[in-house]
Amino acid sequence: MPKGPKPSSGQPPEEEETPFTEAAEMAEPTPDPSAFNSVFGAATLFPSENLTLDTADFFLNCCDCCSSGPGQKGEPGETGKPGFKGEAGDMGILGPPGVTGPQGPKGQKGEKGLKGERGEQGTNGVPGYPGKPGEPGGLGPKGDRGNIGLAGVKGQKGSKGDTCANGTKGEKGDKGDRGAVGAPGLNGEPGAKGDKGEMGDKGYCGDSGERGGKGEKGEEGMKGEKGSKGDIGTEGKSGSDGLPGAQGDPGVKGEKGELGPPGLVGPAGPKGELGSKGVRGSIGKKGSRGLKGSKGEVARVPRSAFSAALSKPFPPPNAPIKFDKVLYNDQGNYSPVTGKFNCSIPGAYVFSYHVTVRGRPAQISLVAWNRKQFKSRETLYGHEIDQASLLIILKLKAGDQVWLEVSKDWNGVYVSAEDDSIFTGFLLYPEENPGISP
Repeated sequence: MPKGPKPSSGQPPEEEETPFTEAAEMAEPTPDPSAFNSVFGAATLFPSENLTLDTADFFLNCCDCCSSGPGQKGEPGETGKPGFKGEAGDMGILGPPGVTGPQGPKGQKGEKGLKGERGEQGTNGVPGYPGKPGEPGGLGPKGDRGNIGLAGVKGQKGSKGDTCANGTKGEKGDKGDRGAVGAPGLNGEPGAKGDKGEMGDKGYCGDSGERGGKGEKGEEGMKGEKGSKGDIGTEGKSGSDGLPGAQGDPGVKGEKGELGPPGLVGPAGPKGELGSKGVRGSIGKKGSRGLKGSKGEVARVPRSAFSAALSKPFPPPNAPIKFDKVLYNDQGNYSPVTGKFNCSIPGAYVFSYHVTVRGRPAQISLVAWNRKQFKSRETLYGHEIDQASLLIILKLKAGDQVWLEVSKDWNGVYVSAEDDSIFTGFLLYPEENPGISP
């Protein structure tokens, strides 16, 4: 009996029994097995593997001699060959997005990109404030000596003076007493050398006259001709005493007098030149070792020093700059709260600063004795950067204060992680007499 599909779990309806009965009657004369295959192709009608055939619910009664009860259950058939691959079905609906996965590892650094094109030029910045006028310059160095001027024109020769008329000859008086030797006069300045006069005319030989007074020494004339000897004159009468004569010429230098007594010791003369170095003497004998001296007291050296840095840029003007980052201040003479150094030991002190200037100009003043003693300026604008520094020695007394200040609009003292501004001072040596003020 061929197997057929199981249509339901209950009794099969009557309408479905008719085809099977007709098929059995047609098969009775010739029970050909092929006829069953042609009529009942049940095995090929339902190829689906999900359907099963049950002989208890579905069977054919081929002949009347056979009982209508179900036969023995046959052995399971061999597994059929797998069917052909079905066609791909339609794409299903897109599912919801999955959960975001963890971040992947950092990729390797990419290659350096090509150089970009040059950008457009930016707009000009706002012009800065005009700078203050500079201080007048100091006196320049002395100039070189000028060249010697041209020689002056020689003056014209002066005219010859008038000839003096001969005066009347006075009577010869008695010879007066010799006057006292006068004190030597002061040496006059030498006069300018006059031009040489012209040679005079040759004079005539005159008569022998009376002897006149001694005349002034005239210029040397030409040698005259020898005159004839004159007659001897009569002796004249004795005249009255004449007036004292003029001071005579200095007398002849007298003989050297006797050596006088030794004079007072004069002042010491100038130091003579250093003499040549003498020959090195022989090495002396080694002396005996002296006694061991007593143990001296340990000298207590006074100390005073500090060094501090600035922590904020652009300090307020006309006030002490507060270098509040203390680097050294063991004696406590510097106050980071006020920015001032207080002198407690009189003596000579060294002060220095090294500051960074950026973005604006700076005028830094060192104040001592409540006055700005030393000033320095640095002119900068924009993003320029520079340094300013000072090193100086001051003599202070106890109670004096020293600090640094900047001026208004000149407070460009700068500080950052890469730049520092530092103020330092220390005692060079104490004063020997603390009571004396500097």
